Amino acid sequence: MNEPLISTARQRSLSSRVVTGVLSLLLIGGIIVAIASFAYGRQAARQAYDRLLLGAANDIAESIAVIGGEPLTDLPVSAFQLLALAPDDRVAYAVRGSRGQLLTGQDHVRLPKSSTTGGPVFYDAPMQDEAARFVTVYRRFAERDFSGTVSVTVGQTLAARNVMALGLTRDALIASLVAGLALMVLATLVIRNAMAPLNKIADELLDRDPYDLTPMDRNVPAEVSVMIDAMNRFMLRLDRQVSSMRHLISDTAHQLRTPVAAIRAQSELIVEATDEDVRNQMVTRLTRRSRSLGELLDQMLSRALVIHRSDSAPPLPVDLRDIALNVVETKDHELLSPETEVELRIGPDEVIVLADEISLVEAAKNMFNNALRHGQSPVVIGVSQHGGSAEIWVEDAGSGPPADILDRIGQRFERSAASSGRSAGLGLSIVRSVASAFAGELTMGRGEDGFRVTLTLPAQTGEPQ
Repeated sequence: MNEPLISTARQRSLSSRVVTGVLSLLLIGGIIVAIASFAYGRQAARQAYDRLLLGAANDIAESIAVIGGEPLTDLPVSAFQLLALAPDDRVAYAVRGSRGQLLTGQDHVRLPKSSTTGGPVFYDAPMQDEAARFVTVYRRFAERDFSGTVSVTVGQTLAARNVMALGLTRDALIASLVAGLALMVLATLVIRNAMAPLNKIADELLDRDPYDLTPMDRNVPAEVSVMIDAMNRFMLRLDRQVSSMRHLISDTAHQLRTPVAAIRAQSELIVEATDEDVRNQMVTRLTRRSRSLGELLDQMLSRALVIHRSDSAPPLPVDLRDIALNVVETKDHELLSPETEVELRIGPDEVIVLADEISLVEAAKNMFNNALRHGQSPVVIGVSQHGGSAEIWVEDAGSGPPADILDRIGQRFERSAASSGRSAGLGLSIVRSVASAFAGELTMGRGEDGFRVTLTLPAQTGEPQ
């Protein structure tokens, strides 16, 4: 026996997808943290070394004194000690008088473009073709022999700043990497723990008996319960399909055994019969048996079709008037009961229900044929609507079955006394199945002019969604 082919394609598990998504988010977060860390490190380094520059410039400005009507400065050692904290950087300074003349320092050190003489001014400028950071502070003098503003400019290259910024960024990234790895491990464990109910469901399904279609336990997380609900609904539909198949098989075995045996026996008797009259009688009985068997098979297959379509065919808007017209126009009554008068009663307005058209046709045909076989002429098939209920009904002039068996009519293989053994009792069972499938109801009782069988369904008063 050949083993069923199993796909060898590797499928990604839900856990791996979630883990990949979480890791991707952590990676994106790490990139954002790296950019933020670099920006923070650069800003922190700039603020730290700007304070050193400002401190050195203020020390030089404080050392300026007016002697003989001219500002003079004695460069303090403390100013250069502050700048020496960045030993690999070059330093430049310039002290200028009120007219911009150089008092001391390097002439290539320029004042900022801003002309303000208020607080300190920081700016970036090249220092002998190398990027540098400068600060200019102003000191105002108002003395008898000198009045004016002296500017002090101090600059420093950026090597130490860059080293500090990279160091801060590196430290932040190391901390972020350690935290990220810990989060990855924890996220993986949490995700695997969260996915444990799925593995439990899979194990439960694998351990089930192939014929066990009972609902699964809904004691699972809310996100998984949606899948469990859908699976339970699917198994319920599958159980109905399997049950209908089992019923069909058992009904076929039970109901066909006797008529098939009788047909076989009568066929053998016909072969052995020598009297022509006896042979003709046997042929008549054989024909009647064959016709009865055909009707039984039609009803059994019709019932199986209705049950199957109630679970598989989507309900659509159907006009019940079309169903009644279909039943009458097939002209089954001309074969089943040629002498019976048939009447159709439908109105000018649509009577819309949400159902399966084929199932409704089968139900209406069985109601109609049941009245033809067991009722009295005339037989009327009609459609009506009362508020939110739509009805398709069949009425004959008879009184109907006795009250003691009226409640049992519509069950499988339940025959009435009027059937005289000519029916398997499946006709109204089919109608009851259709009513149950589309939230309807099957009712039987006295009508206006006789016994009436009615299939009631919810009416669709608006446009279908």
